[in-house]
Formats: sequence, C-alpha cells, structure tokens
Amino acid sequence: MIRALRFDDISRDYIALTKPKIVLLLVFTCVTSMIVAADAFPPVDIFAFTILGGLLSAGGSSAINQYLDRELDAKMARTARRPIPSGRIPARNALIFGWALVAWSVFVLGVFVNWLAAGLALAGALYYVVIYTIVLKRNTVVNILIGGGAGAFPVLVGWAAATGAIELQAFILFAIVFYWTPPHSWALAILVNKDYAAAEIPMMPVARGESMTRFQILLYAIQLVIISLTPGFLLLLPQAPIMLDRFYLLSAAWLGLLLIWLAIKLIRQADKATARILYKYSSLYLALLFLAMIIDRLLL
Repeated sequence: MIRALRFDDISRDYIALTKPKIVLLLVFTCVTSMIVAADAFPPVDIFAFTILGGLLSAGGSSAINQYLDRELDAKMARTARRPIPSGRIPARNALIFGWALVAWSVFVLGVFVNWLAAGLALAGALYYVVIYTIVLKRNTVVNILIGGGAGAFPVLVGWAAATGAIELQAFILFAIVFYWTPPHSWALAILVNKDYAAAEIPMMPVARGESMTRFQILLYAIQLVIISLTPGFLLLLPQAPIMLDRFYLLSAAWLGLLLIWLAIKLIRQADKATARILYKYSSLYLALLFLAMIIDRLLL
C-alpha cells in the first residue's frame, strides 16, 4: 500500500511538470485548427496521433521550462511548491523527462502524421525553451509579448497535420493566440506582482508599473478582438476561401466585447479582484472562441 501511494505521488508530480491545464488548452487550439483546416472532422488516426504528439510536445517543453526556472520558482510563493524546487523530483530527472517527451512527440507526429507537423511541434518547443525561457523571460519587459509565439505554434501543428501545408488562414489563428497571450499573462502578473519582483523577473507590472500594464492589457485586447474578426473580411473578398462564417463572427464579437469591457473595468477599478476576473475570463474567452470555430465548421 505504501509503495502504491508513493507511485501515485510520483506520478502526480511528473504530470504536474507538464502543466496539464495549460497543455489541454493548447491541444484544444490544435484540434480546432485541424477542423477549420479540413472543414470537417479529420481522420480518426490523424486526429488521435496529433493529439498525442501535441500533448507530448507541450508537456515536455513545460517540464524543461520548470527545470530552467527552478531557482526562480523557489523564490516565488506561487511556484515554490512545484515538484523541482520543493525537492520532490530531482532537477536532472525532470530535464530528461522533458526532453524525452519532446523527442517522442517528434517521432509520433513525424511517423504517424507528417514531418511538417513534427518540425513545427519541435520549433514550438524550442521557441518556448530557448527564446522565451532562456533569452527573454529574465532579460526584457517584452518577454511575454514575443514569447507568446510559443503558445501559438499548436495551431500551426494542427493545420499542417490536417493539410500537410501551412496557409494564410493558419497564421490568422496563430495571431489570435499570439495577441491573446499578453492580456492573459499580464492580468496574472498583476495578481502575483510581488512574486515576480522578488524573483527579479521583468514582467510588465514590475518593469513599467501596474498602471501601464492595465493600459497595455486594453490595447492588446482591442487588437486581439480585431484580429479575431479577420475571417469576416475573407467573406467580403471575391474567390477568397471561406475560413469561418457568421456563427463564429457573432460569437467572436460578443466574447471580444466582454473582454474589452473587463479590460476597461480594470483601468477604472484597479484592484486584484478585477484582475482575477479578467485573468479567469481570458482563459474562458480563448476556449469559447475556438469552440465557436468548431461549431461553425461542423454543425452549421
């Protein structure tokens, strides 16, 4: 019984290294991209192997991120109990685990889907590990702004998995996730500003102050909503491919207006409670936006 409990504890810690909540949202955007690209539900085998490859890639890069951030995590109350800084998992084991997941992701996607999808998954993992975690996070206030590209790679993987190519529409989805990241991450940064300051991480509230951060959140929320409506412009162009139709556009407009309203409210009511509401809604916003894409393509 003790051995079984010990195995369960270790398993939970290794799963925690992958940041499962974030990974599931990223894989959901990947699945949505596949459906939009194919304008139908993809073949079951491609669908399943793409999900598996996406889980492995995103989970592996998250584990490597936690290895690289282990000293920073130990300084912050929000992350001090993570498996590595708490000592529950040796740092070297976490690093091996992370790279093994990434390697398996490339193998699964390359052999069972296509090598373009595999290459994009690897590029996304390297972007997150090298460009964001190593180069940007510790050194510049634009760490989240540029680093947001890492979370946008799954939509490219999904598009490549469904079509074997990358088209303009895929980069529209990429831009949606890219511009979603700053409002989402900066709302969290306001909530844990003291942690980032203690770890000397130049997040926007630390480097520019919370007032500037709130205005930046509104600015990027507005840009995000405009980009999310871009598929509507394709409907107006003769001979342009129909990417998404009226149901999605109406959903995007309503979801976006609520996001902008919450960003304005955060400027007028500058407190942690409002920042927390915006942070939680931003996650729901992305999930519902991509769900609207699936409904638009499969059910209407």
